[in-house]
Amino acid sequence: MEANFIRFSSAFVYRESLLKKTQKSSSLYFISASKHFRNQSLNSQTRKLCKVGSSSRESFNEAAFEAERLSLDSKARESMAETSEREVNSSLEDDPKAWKWRIRKRVWDLMEAENIAQNPRPVHHRIPNFVGAAAAAKNLGGLEVFRVAECVKVNPDSPQKQVRFLTLSGGKKLLTPQPRLRTGFFSILESRMLTPNTINEACTSVGVAKYGKPIGLDEKIKVDLIVIGSVAVDPKTGARLGKGEGFAELEYGMLRYMGAINDTTMVVTSVHDRQLVDDIPIEKLLIHDVPVDIICTPTQVIFTNTSIPKPQGIYWEKLSPEKLGQIRILRQLKSRIEQETGQKLPCGPSEKLPPSASRKG
Repeated sequence: MEANFIRFSSAFVYRESLLKKTQKSSSLYFISASKHFRNQSLNSQTRKLCKVGSSSRESFNEAAFEAERLSLDSKARESMAETSEREVNSSLEDDPKAWKWRIRKRVWDLMEAENIAQNPRPVHHRIPNFVGAAAAAKNLGGLEVFRVAECVKVNPDSPQKQVRFLTLSGGKKLLTPQPRLRTGFFSILESRMLTPNTINEACTSVGVAKYGKPIGLDEKIKVDLIVIGSVAVDPKTGARLGKGEGFAELEYGMLRYMGAINDTTMVVTSVHDRQLVDDIPIEKLLIHDVPVDIICTPTQVIFTNTSIPKPQGIYWEKLSPEKLGQIRILRQLKSRIEQETGQKLPCGPSEKLPPSASRKG
C-alpha cells in the first residue's frame, strides 16, 4: 500500500513548568568527562563472545547464548508484569508511573485481541512485533534521512529486524545495543564484515554478538539516525512509551555523552497504526523520556514536528542502585566522573529489578 505522508504543521505548546525543569535538570546533571573506557567498557566474557574473527566465531556457542537470552528475557517480563499489575491497580491518582502502564496494557491487549500481533507472543511486556512490520520498515527505508545516513542505531527488538537488514544490506553501519545492555554496551556491524549469507543472521541478537565489533564510550562515532521501538506513540506530539525498562533512554543518554548524537539527530519509530494513541499526557513525561520525530507504520509516514525537549545526557538522579548494579559500563562511568570531578553524583530511589540484574561482571 502506498504510504500517506502526514505533517502536523501546528506545534503544540510545551508546558512551561516542565521546560524549566528540563533546563534546570540538564544543567545540574549532564556532566561531561574525559573518555577513557575503550579497555574498561566490556567485560571479558563480552569481548570473548563478540570478538570479530573466524576463530572466535567458530568457538561462539550460539545455543548457550540464545538459551541464556531467552531465560533472562522471560524473567524480565515476569518482573515487568508484576510491576505493571501493581502500578495499574494503584489507588493513587498522582502515581507517576501508573498512567504509562495503563496505556501500555491497553495497546498490548488490543493487539492480541485484534490479532495484529506476531511472534513472539503474547506481546505483553515487549516491544510488540506487529503484522506489517516489514511494510513499516520499507516506508522507513524510503525516508531521505535514512537514505543519506551512513550510521544508523537500531534497537534489537523483533519488529525492527527488517530495518536492521535494510541498514546492513544498504552498505550502512549498524549500531545496536546488546539486549538490556547486560553483556556489554553497543556493537557495530558493517556489511564488509559479512557475506550475503550472513547478513540476515547478523540482524538477530545472536548474530550481533557473533559478528559485531564491541565499542566503548570513547569510540569516535557519529550516528546519523536513531530507530527506536515503541509500545505506543502520539502522532501529534511525538510522545512515546517503551515497554517500561528504560534502556532506550539510557542508550540515548550514553550516545549523547559520547558526542555521537545531538538535538538535530532524528529519532524514528516503526509501529502498527493501532499503536498510535492520543492520550499520552506530555506534562507527565520525565526529563529522560525520548520523543520521536518520525513515525512509520505499514500505511503511512508521520512527521510529528515534536517540541518535546530531547534528553541531554545521563540523568543519574533517575538511576536506582539496582539499575547501576545491572549495567557495568554505567558503574564505571559514574565512578570515573566522580573521581575526576571530586563530587559524588546523585542516585535515584531503590527499585525491584528482574533477575538479569544480578548477572556477574
